[in-house]
Amino acid sequence: MSEETKDSRKIWYKLRGALIVPFFLIAIFYDGMDVEMTWVVWTVGTLLFLAGWFLRIWAQIHLHYRLKTHKVLTLTGPYVYVRNPIYIGNTLILLGITVLAGFVAFVPLMLLACAFTYHMTVLYEEGHLKEKYGQPYKDFLGRIPRWMPRFKGAEKADTANFKEFFWPSVVAELHMLALLGVWLLAEYIKAQFM
Repeated sequence: MSEETKDSRKIWYKLRGALIVPFFLIAIFYDGMDVEMTWVVWTVGTLLFLAGWFLRIWAQIHLHYRLKTHKVLTLTGPYVYVRNPIYIGNTLILLGITVLAGFVAFVPLMLLACAFTYHMTVLYEEGHLKEKYGQPYKDFLGRIPRWMPRFKGAEKADTANFKEFFWPSVVAELHMLALLGVWLLAEYIKAQFM
């Protein structure tokens, strides 16, 4: 891979959160709800959000990304089934908030925005991790799917880290609840001023 390609992919990696923000803001501030807010809509939105958040926590228990520990190649937990559970979790969270905001027609666009942004992000990450971890990571790439979890034939997910890292991982992932706070603030602003 050329240095120019590597540099352009690194930009996607560094901006991955910021690139999703406009879509998030459209989803929460759009003032023409396209669905009536029923218990079904609330339930679906809440379940999507919680599934994404819990997937991020489960990944964090094994990855230790925001925890103060030595980082190693993570081959346990959700990484037994799929290579990018954090980005899948992010996508579920954003889809959940989009549904909670009542903008269900925007769900396909949010899904496409996440798919494109996170695809471009992992192109850089995978190159970086190949350099960092070498053959064990290349073997991981050949064995574990990037986006669609493979449960059949997968090893059982390791739970060894659960007790030690559960609460630190929950704390590390509390920032995702701030997205709900921003959505609630947007709902308040829409109710007061729009």
